Amino acid sequence: MKAYFKRNWKREDLMNSGEITLHAHKSLKKVYLTLFCAMLSFTFGSFLHLIWEAGGLFTVLSSVAFSLWLYFTPPWRAKKRVILLMFAAYSFGASIGLFTKYLFEIEQGLLVSLLAGSTIGIGTFWFGAMMTRKRSEIYIGCLLYSCVLMFSSFVVNAFDILDSHTAHWMIKVYTLLTLFMGYYVLYSQDILYNARYGDINFVNCTFTVFFRLPAIVVHAARVYLGAKIQQHRQN
Repeated sequence: MKAYFKRNWKREDLMNSGEITLHAHKSLKKVYLTLFCAMLSFTFGSFLHLIWEAGGLFTVLSSVAFSLWLYFTPPWRAKKRVILLMFAAYSFGASIGLFTKYLFEIEQGLLVSLLAGSTIGIGTFWFGAMMTRKRSEIYIGCLLYSCVLMFSSFVVNAFDILDSHTAHWMIKVYTLLTLFMGYYVLYSQDILYNARYGDINFVNCTFTVFFRLPAIVVHAARVYLGAKIQQHRQN
């Protein structure tokens, strides 16, 4: 548990908005592209469930099987791991509509629109990283653009929402997505810090983007509070 929450980057690394080194930039682009493709597969699976009801017990079991297969595949077999990741994302995307409809009574069409906006938001980070190596331009520009896209998607869907339950649910989800995009910036800084010390496993970084959220957020809060306490003592 202690190793999970342990991070070595400091406030200076977190606040660094300068130009990214070539090696770290290459690693970051790989992670962005892999996550974007995984989100595309996820959204495509959800879309197929919308038009053909592709989701079911088979896709649920497939998502578990592909995830386990990916986990036990050696890191040096990168191409195979990428393919397994895409299949796992597709299977999970086709299955998630079953759970959202049962647990939240949300129509599949709204879910697909939500996923499409999220996928485009992730894609903006990859596109921004392709255009520049400056962290400030990638993070600030892409963060604002992705949030605008997700908000626009919500406004478009708002005309089709007839009940307050669905509207409240979508507001909560879009708020969480906006916060996730902020976390995505922190996660990017974590990737860039680790890239200083050699090649990173871009498939693992994509596969564990959600699992690392608590550790990175807790460490960022600890770094921020530590800097504030030190500043207060100096004053």
